[in-house]
This record gives sequence, C-alpha cells and structure tokens, in this order.
Amino acid sequence: MAVLALILVVLAAVGGLPQYFRRFRGRSHRLLYATAGTQLTLLGAAAILAATAGAAGGPAGVNAPVAAAFTVAAAALGGGPVTLAILRLSHREDVAEERERDAAAAGGGGTPARADTTAAGPGQPVLRGGAWIGVLERTAIAATLWAGWPEGLAVVLAVKGLGRYSELGQDGAAERFILGTFASVLWACACAGIGFLLRA
Repeated sequence: MAVLALILVVLAAVGGLPQYFRRFRGRSHRLLYATAGTQLTLLGAAAILAATAGAAGGPAGVNAPVAAAFTVAAAALGGGPVTLAILRLSHREDVAEERERDAAAAGGGGTPARADTTAAGPGQPVLRGGAWIGVLERTAIAATLWAGWPEGLAVVLAVKGLGRYSELGQDGAAERFILGTFASVLWACACAGIGFLLRA
C-alpha cells in the first residue's frame, strides 16, 4: 500500500509537467483546471493510502531516502499547475468584481474604476518568473522539512518576499503573491507529509 501511495504521488507530479512547456500554456483554462483537479485527487488518494498504511501497523513502508527523493521531486514539479489554477480562478473573480464596480459607477454617473492592466494583459505579466521561482521554492521547502529544519520554511519565504518586495506595489501583485505562495507551500508540505507517512 505504501508503494502504491508513492506511485500516486509521482503520478500527481508527472501530470503537471506539460504545463511547464510553452506550447501548453496557451491552451484553454479547462485543461489547466482539469490537470490541477486530477493532481489534487491523486495527491489526496496518496495521502489516504499513506495514512491507512501507517494506521494499519503493517509492514515497514518505503525506504526514507527513496521517499524523500520522490516526494521532494513531486513537490517541486507538481505544484505549478495547481498554483496557476488558483491564480487564474482568483483573477477571474477580480475581473468580475471590477466589471460590477464599473457598471455601478457608470449607472450612478460616476467615473469607471481604473482598469487593472498589470494583472490582465498577457503582455504585462505580474510577478514574472513565478513558475521557476515556485519550483525552487517548493524544492527548498520540501528539502528543509526532510532535513528536520522546519525553520528553513521561514527563511525560504523571507528570501522570496525580499526578492519580490519592489514588485508588490503593482496592482494585484500582493494578492497574487500571497495566493501563489500559500498554494505552493501547501503543495510542498503535503508532498513532504505523505513522504513522512510512507517512510520505513
């Protein structure tokens, strides 16, 4: 059962790999949401299997170095599509709220709210390089947890925050930073946690 859980973790990570290639980025959001949903389902199933295997008190699980290697790789590679899906969903809500404000302002004779060009336009991305920063962030988080140094999580987040500080004043940047960071960190912690349950 432990090996099956580890296979599900690996499948969850592999399922997200196409989103890192440019030709898949322009596809419809449905593909992204389907990929993220599948990844979350696989990770959830792996967590249930790992917890069940640990509670059953059966034979020893996976060798700790093997569990660490696979779950750190899954944390690094698999979290991108899930994080991006959450950011896209939040952006759609922001656009809907902005349209409501514009309609209310136009109906009341006021001036429409200023359009958020930094978050919406494909030519003006907010927080550039986020995909690859996320890979490194999740790798560092999972690795510090496996190393028994959870304080490293605070160090990783502090470095990321300092690196992004000058960009956080842009419209929508702070919200995207918080959402993306939380989603990324939760994915990495979930992968590492499953690895802890699976280790012998």
